[in-house]
Amino acid sequence: MSASTQQYDGIGEAYEGFKALPLEQYVAVPAFLGLVGDVRGRSVLDLACGTGFYSREFMRRGAAEVLGVDISGEMVAVAREWERKEPLGVRYEVGDVSQLPPVEEPFDVALGAHLLNYAQDAATMELMCRAVHRSLRPGGTFFVVNQSPGFRFDGPSPEKYGFRSEPTGEDAEIGPRVLTTALLDPPVSFVATRPRREVYEKCLAAAGFSEVDWVPMEVSDAGVRAFGTDHWADFRANPPLEMLRCRA
Repeated sequence: MSASTQQYDGIGEAYEGFKALPLEQYVAVPAFLGLVGDVRGRSVLDLACGTGFYSREFMRRGAAEVLGVDISGEMVAVAREWERKEPLGVRYEVGDVSQLPPVEEPFDVALGAHLLNYAQDAATMELMCRAVHRSLRPGGTFFVVNQSPGFRFDGPSPEKYGFRSEPTGEDAEIGPRVLTTALLDPPVSFVATRPRREVYEKCLAAAGFSEVDWVPMEVSDAGVRAFGTDHWADFRANPPLEMLRCRA
């Protein structure tokens, strides 16, 4: 069992609480949903699906098929319980994306919300990207959200938005190791890597993605209405998250 599997098995249902924190509720979720756009009639592969938040959301938005995959058995168990209580037709599987078996029918859309930053090295990230690429139809799109490679640990903190991000002092091959704490009650922490921008780009290109575009996150109108423009100054000065749009 990998370290990432163990730490997420220990979080379980608490993971759903992340989406209520301001950074997620008013920035990450609306930005990612907006980036992916209209999925009506399309098939969606949600990798690192966690407890199925995006899987459920895109099924509600009219996707023809959604398959969620996560390395954590406990996360998948929580997602399946949500499906049992509120049947939407989402399927969930436990799986390691770097070892993802070929799919019977390629998908139109793949999602990777906090996925690639769990690669231990560039070789593993490339395996992940290759697995995603072969799971998509030609012209399909892979949407990614991760901690921004440009985030400055000595810059303005995202704490007022519900998260703390600190370097552990360890450096992996692809970037610094990072301790992220969701400021819930009680707080929930997990460790991942913040890959360098060029690592993402090289691995995605090697996997066959022809277009790789970085997309900045913006604060939603609802976030401005809820807190005012000035409240988000630290976010704008040092954005903790960034997205990617990758064409197969």
